[in-house]
Amino acid sequence: MVEHVPSAAGADAGIDADPGTDIDAAAAGPADSARPRRSAVTRAAILAAARDRFAADGYERATIRAIARDAEIDPSMVMRYYGNKAGLFAAASEIEVHAPDLSHVPREEAGARLVRHFLERWECDETLTGMMRVGVTNEAGAQRMRGVFAEQIKPVLAAVCPVPEEAPTRAALIASQILGMALCRYVLHIPPAVDLGHDELVAWLAPTVQRYLTAEQP
Repeated sequence: MVEHVPSAAGADAGIDADPGTDIDAAAAGPADSARPRRSAVTRAAILAAARDRFAADGYERATIRAIARDAEIDPSMVMRYYGNKAGLFAAASEIEVHAPDLSHVPREEAGARLVRHFLERWECDETLTGMMRVGVTNEAGAQRMRGVFAEQIKPVLAAVCPVPEEAPTRAALIASQILGMALCRYVLHIPPAVDLGHDELVAWLAPTVQRYLTAEQP
């Protein structure tokens, strides 16, 4: 299904739109004005296409027109929703890792709980894998991934870290383990990493992550 708006000529220059306007409804003609609004579906299609295109081409080479073609919509629709490529990238790279609250977990089990949580998140959310691909090829993607993990692991550390001022360093060390395994397992598909089961991965990684979380000294 290909959606259109009255004009695609402004797709590269950007198109002003009222943020409160439902674009799908505005684009519909009198004969189909009663159709259910499809803005959520359209946005989801755009974001899915954008993640795939950014992952495949990198930020610089990915274009609004290519993303619109992949999503089977008019390029001006992308511009109306997201303004420009930077706005689209910011929306496509919005990631919530749902880091677990470790304050009620036995202290000695914190590392295993965190590793298992991230394994489950990687395997149920293709957004994380897509942004990992962007992150290894593009600085904007790398910066976004760094920010996500730095911001969202902080609350986890706040509950268990014995030296609060070391939280940023410990967050970076934890990310090195989690992102490193994710890169090997879900992006590079290194056979041993792919073949390991969850329990095996937790057994290997959890002791190191546990040390980063709770050890008083390196």
